[in-house]
Amino acid sequence: MSDTAKPSVLFVCVHNAGRSQMAAGFLAHLGGDRVLVRSAGSLPADRVNPAAVAAMAEVGIDITAAAPKVLTPEAVRTSDYVITMGCGDACPVFPGRTYLDWQLDDPAGKGVDAVRPIRDEIRRRVEALIAEISPR
Repeated sequence: MSDTAKPSVLFVCVHNAGRSQMAAGFLAHLGGDRVLVRSAGSLPADRVNPAAVAAMAEVGIDITAAAPKVLTPEAVRTSDYVITMGCGDACPVFPGRTYLDWQLDDPAGKGVDAVRPIRDEIRRRVEALIAEISPR
């Protein structure tokens, strides 16, 4: 595990504007202070997808303050879990990390109606992740 007593999770997608932001929002909300949550993108957008923000608001999670960040080797190196969502080979690999690839539709350019099922699937996967990484 990382230097801290709690596991750290990095969510990565291309633009860090939709899937990874929603996943980070869910994990921060559901995992509380039991986990360190980060997100990044291989080619970050200028802002978080408004449809993702709206879809998360519908379930009581506010990600309006989130901002896309660039993926760095340091962010990967200091994470216990690296969860990619369509970033291809852009994510550096370091020994001792757990890598998961979540195949999810990209919400870019879609309205809230199309983002809801993506959001709901992300929540399901985040809940399973919490059950896997939380101390028993």
